[in-house]
Parts: sequence; C-alpha cells; structure tokens
Amino acid sequence: MKGNIEERAVSLAQYIIENRTTVRAAAGKFGISKSTVHKDLSERLPKFNRTLYLQVKEVLEVNKAQRHIRGGIATRKKYKGK
Repeated sequence: MKGNIEERAVSLAQYIIENRTTVRAAAGKFGISKSTVHKDLSERLPKFNRTLYLQVKEVLEVNKAQRHIRGGIATRKKYKGK
C-alpha cells in the first residue's frame, strides 16, 4: 500500500483500533513491514491526527502488556505439537 503516507497512517490506525490487532497483523494485512507500521503510528500520525494517535496508542499499550503471554502460548503450542 504505497501512496500518501498520511492516508496510510490513518488507515493503519483505524484498522488496529477497529480490530484490536497487533502491529504484526496490521503489517501483514497492508503488505508493509512492522518497522513501517511503527514509524507511521509513532512518528507520523501524531503530527497530523493527535486524537487518532492517542486511541491507537492505547491498543498498542495493551498489546505490549500481553505480548509475553502470547509468546508463552505460542511456545507451548510449538512444543506440544499443536
């Protein structure tokens, strides 16, 4: 998804907020790297849409707090063969 960077940042933010998804999932959906998603949301979005940035930041903070739990579940599945 190339084109206008501001539109991409808004689209990413809306997708993450609506679906309560992770940065990795959003990157896969839009066909861009996780680094690009982070840069769009943390550096570019606050410059032109502060309210949307604050909303997406809440979702990302929840994801960050739960990250270790999801990692443990993935490891358990890997070694149990599921």
